[in-house]
Amino acid sequence: MDIRIYHAFLPHTDAEAAIAFYRDALGFEVVNDVDYEGMRWITVGSPDQRGTTLVLHPPAVDPGITDDERRTILELIAKGSFGAVTLATHDLDGLFERLEASGADIIQEPTDQPYGVRDAAVRDPSGNLIRINHLT
Repeated sequence: MDIRIYHAFLPHTDAEAAIAFYRDALGFEVVNDVDYEGMRWITVGSPDQRGTTLVLHPPAVDPGITDDERRTILELIAKGSFGAVTLATHDLDGLFERLEASGADIIQEPTDQPYGVRDAAVRDPSGNLIRINHLT
């Protein structure tokens, strides 16, 4: 069987801020930027890992969602409790310095965890939790 992760989805609440974070601070390429009915879906990916991407989408666009559910989703996004992803790099300290210089919302500086992982954590401009593991 040949199965792969192709897309992962995270909501964004500000397309330009999302692009600045994922492209300029993290170093991803913008693979696709689609405007549809005043909303934007932005696909970003690592230049070193073609075919696996993050799709940054407008939150709560499902037509079956009620206004109350939409408000709840937006509140969870703002609190950082809705979306999360773990990335990995061979230069955690260098990437962390770049994120810090960009003004990213720092949650955890690079730390050697007791379970054997060195990692850091930030929030993207929408509030999504981004953990970054150090690859050895």
